[in-house]
Amino acid sequence: MFLLFKLFRRIVAAFLLVIIVVPLFVALRIWDTGHVAAPIKSDAIVILGAAQYNGRPSDLLSARIEDAQILFSKGLAPRILTVGAAASGDVYSEAQTSASALFKGGILPRQVKIIPVGKDTLSSTVAYVSYMKVKGYTSVIIATDPYHCYRAIAMARDLGVQATCAPTTNGPGTLQATGIRYIIRETGAYLAYKTVGRFGIHLTDQVKK
Repeated sequence: MFLLFKLFRRIVAAFLLVIIVVPLFVALRIWDTGHVAAPIKSDAIVILGAAQYNGRPSDLLSARIEDAQILFSKGLAPRILTVGAAASGDVYSEAQTSASALFKGGILPRQVKIIPVGKDTLSSTVAYVSYMKVKGYTSVIIATDPYHCYRAIAMARDLGVQATCAPTTNGPGTLQATGIRYIIRETGAYLAYKTVGRFGIHLTDQVKK
């Protein structure tokens, strides 16, 4: 009986250790990636979708668009992919809105691929990676928020492309504008993706800003 009790205590201790250590480790990786992520020359830049209002990008989306334009102007990629579907009742998709802003900034339509698919990070990633594979592209720079970089990179790599991230430096998604709440949300989303997601259970992470 004593041995069984001792074994039970060890199992409980191990379980508690896992549920504390694993989320903490992921949170630290999210924090670290958000601070050190740096893009490298790639086949394409992708702007992950965020809220838009009748064709006008939200501040969050505008920041991603601006970063993508800067990366493109520096020659880090020869093309930009815009991704994101239209919300129910919307005329414009997130991808179309991003592309329109790029055109206004002087980028040519032939340098942009509009992919109006994706309601959240995973479905958007599946959409743009599928397009990349058709075209033979193997590497991508993801324009998104700093604390979103870790999960966005992981999803792209899991689908078979080389991915780096360009964390936004302005707008509501920056390191200065976000904090522990964003890290906690991303930790939960990443763990859900890596656990229940393996069984085909997809929990959306769609956030409107």
